[in-house]
Amino acid sequence: MFTKYIQAAMYEAKYKILSEDGTFYGEIPGFQGVWANADTLEACREELAEVLEEWILLRVSRNLPLPIIDGIELSIKQVA
Repeated sequence: MFTKYIQAAMYEAKYKILSEDGTFYGEIPGFQGVWANADTLEACREELAEVLEEWILLRVSRNLPLPIIDGIELSIKQVA
């Protein structure tokens, strides 16, 4: 489920080349604060995936909600 969630989020990523320095910028709409900037598109994608994973883990550790993406809802269920 976690892998599918990340894949679905990465599929929604938007990339652009910054005119100031020619680097690549990527972000995922609906995931506030999840962005990356790198010299190549591939490096930007890799960095964005790492940032996304860390962002998810931080939100889960603080019991904060995660966006539903492509019908996938990640949530922590309390165990009795």
